[in-house]
Amino acid sequence: MSVVEKFKIDHILAVDDTKDNLILVQTILESEGYEVDLVENGIAALEQVVQSPPDLILLDVMMPGMDGYEVTRRIRNNPEIKSYIPILLITAFHESSVVEGLDAGADDFIRKPFDTDELLARVRSLLRLKHSLDEQQKMTRQREDFVSRLTHDLRTPLVASDRMLTLFLEETFCKISPEMKQAINVMIRSNQNLTQMVNTLLEVSRFEAGKKTLNWESCNLGAIAQEVVSELYPLASEKNLTLKLDVHQLEAQGETAGVLMGDQLEFRRVLNNLIGNAIKFTDTGGIKIRIFEQSGNPTNQDWIIIEVEDTGYGIAPEDQSTIFERFRQGRNKRSGSGLGLHLSSRIIEAHGGKIDVTSELGQGSVFTVRLPKES
Repeated sequence: MSVVEKFKIDHILAVDDTKDNLILVQTILESEGYEVDLVENGIAALEQVVQSPPDLILLDVMMPGMDGYEVTRRIRNNPEIKSYIPILLITAFHESSVVEGLDAGADDFIRKPFDTDELLARVRSLLRLKHSLDEQQKMTRQREDFVSRLTHDLRTPLVASDRMLTLFLEETFCKISPEMKQAINVMIRSNQNLTQMVNTLLEVSRFEAGKKTLNWESCNLGAIAQEVVSELYPLASEKNLTLKLDVHQLEAQGETAGVLMGDQLEFRRVLNNLIGNAIKFTDTGGIKIRIFEQSGNPTNQDWIIIEVEDTGYGIAPEDQSTIFERFRQGRNKRSGSGLGLHLSSRIIEAHGGKIDVTSELGQGSVFTVRLPKES
């Protein structure tokens, strides 16, 4: 914390239609070293909060035109107000008014006529809450900045290294032995895996920071899945695994089957992750992907279902409930960073869908994605 932040004077906005009440509150608070602004109605309070956000609002409930409840609701629902501002309601009403105020978004209340020590204690308590929330937001911004810088700093040398290894593999500088080519191929694959991990970390951080922007367009999930399967087929072939895509139901239902609004790149990311994981954790048998539509009766919501089934190791029951959490790695020695499935779940949720898994050790797993047709 800087010296300026440490000695920052807390700024309080008092709102009351009775001038004598405002002067009393101002006298009490300024004697404790707080900076106090006074307004006499809800409209003026809303304008003041947007123009110069205070650290705390003392808000009278009974005011003509717009009461304290409505002012509270508008403050909480205003997207222009970025940081959280605690609201202390001042009321002379019975208990039910307190409930209404808290439901509207207030943080605390004090009854008239109030005791000076009680008022100051509640003010100090809410300001501690404000400072704590501000510190959390500051740490979040620092974390976002760190992740952004880290991913940039990591990707730059990875790209350069990958290009240089490719030049070696192409014998640009000199002839190399087959054994050296094999070693270079291993290094290239390791670089690519690390690059993918870094990119995934960046995407996760964007979702968590609320800075991820989806590019909404019409997406044909059957066509996207076919492209991903074609790209991953060589990996399955290397392990003598079958890789099948079943879209017969979609083909039978016409051109609009399997089509929904969403981000095509993100759908590809999910399918690539789910199918890639299935290949990674399967040694014998194969992987089957099914895409079909499901009627929404009785909810009147039609769904597009994606199922990725493998004959791999399976997932332990105790791991299935946490597998979509960030950095949750499975117990298998091939488990990666624990970010891929977490990112996939965030992408699906952003499209109004859900993802889950059913699995039995030694019998394989089925990951199921459900996406609303009108996403």
